[in-house]
Amino acid sequence: METRTLTVTIDRDWRELYDAVWRPEVFPTWASGLAHSALEDRVDHWRARGPAGDVIIRFTGHNAFGIMDHRVCLPNGDEVYVPLRIYQNGAGAEVALTLFRQPGMSDDTFAADADWVRRDLASLAARYAKP
Repeated sequence: METRTLTVTIDRDWRELYDAVWRPEVFPTWASGLAHSALEDRVDHWRARGPAGDVIIRFTGHNAFGIMDHRVCLPNGDEVYVPLRIYQNGAGAEVALTLFRQPGMSDDTFAADADWVRRDLASLAARYAKP
């Protein structure tokens, strides 16, 4: 599959940023592409209203490596893997999300998804950069 890795640099210690945002319930505060509602904890997964309907999301647990991968099960049953990392960039942090072009996805839709991720990453940076 074709991929695009989109990044944003944030002026905040990477570990501090990771600790502030790794919890699934924090994602809707900046990741509008993931959910249009609060996430409901269902013990082994999370449920939310996504752009195309109800989605089931499984998140990587807290770890020492800044990994925030998640898998989103769409209303049609397709599952989308979303690698998401926070790592050190000097005294700050780099946030990288890899977007996979899904089978049958048009150029325009893939470009629109990438733009959506860029907006979400900009929202994350605006919300969590050092004051």
